[in-house]
Amino acid sequence: MRILFLGDVMGRAGRAAVKDRLAGLRADWKLDFIVINAENATSGVGLSGQHAKVLLEAGADVITLGDHAFDQKDMLQFIASEPRILRPLNFAKDAPGRGAGVFEAGRGRKVLVAQVLGQVFMKRPFDDPFSAIDAVLKAHPRSGMVQASLVDMHCEATSEKMAMGHYCDGRASIVVGTHTHVPTADAMILPGGTAYQTDAGMCGDYNSVIGMDKDEPLRRFITGMPKGRFSPAMGEATLSGLFIETDDRTGVAVKVAAIRQGGRLAEAAL
Repeated sequence: MRILFLGDVMGRAGRAAVKDRLAGLRADWKLDFIVINAENATSGVGLSGQHAKVLLEAGADVITLGDHAFDQKDMLQFIASEPRILRPLNFAKDAPGRGAGVFEAGRGRKVLVAQVLGQVFMKRPFDDPFSAIDAVLKAHPRSGMVQASLVDMHCEATSEKMAMGHYCDGRASIVVGTHTHVPTADAMILPGGTAYQTDAGMCGDYNSVIGMDKDEPLRRFITGMPKGRFSPAMGEATLSGLFIETDDRTGVAVKVAAIRQGGRLAEAAL
């Protein structure tokens, strides 16, 4: 199975890039399944129902969120009626929606998608992500009722993401990190056959500070004082993410590659 995971969609530029390019990528790469993290797709903070529809219509099979899952208040109601949107498993016990789901990928194949939030350096305490994902993976073994499984580890610390990758190795097909908006150069297949990358990066304008227009972040770093609100950068976006090919029989990852499409990162790639 050919699977594409795209990192955090950042504002209007990121949404436009997904809308303009995703259908072409699906056709050119013969993709079977596409997962997008979109927790920053609406003005850089959360995801609205309207923008969720845009991404789903563009070709996303599943959308994952993160610690900003409900910053756009209409998502509290929208997520309850749209099973293709997942919030973190360990967000809060009474949070609407769900943190994992099994989805159709064509020709009778099924894909498990789950998301967990890390605990290290995050602004609020979340429940243990390791025990949360453990229960889901035990209920959906990689070579059982699902042909592939993907875990989105949304957190700040690279060490915590790496620990999750090794914890899931041999049980999940893919573990990919999100949240920091900076793609890491460590795409690999772990010893147990799990594809891994510490952070997929973002779908946004990289002539920025993690997707935000540079002026206000620079001012705050230099002076220590805010003057205005952060606003997403509006230049050409790079689609950043991970391409994975898995064996349908075993769920093992057989190929993995970081991807950069369009914008400044693509221009800089060899």
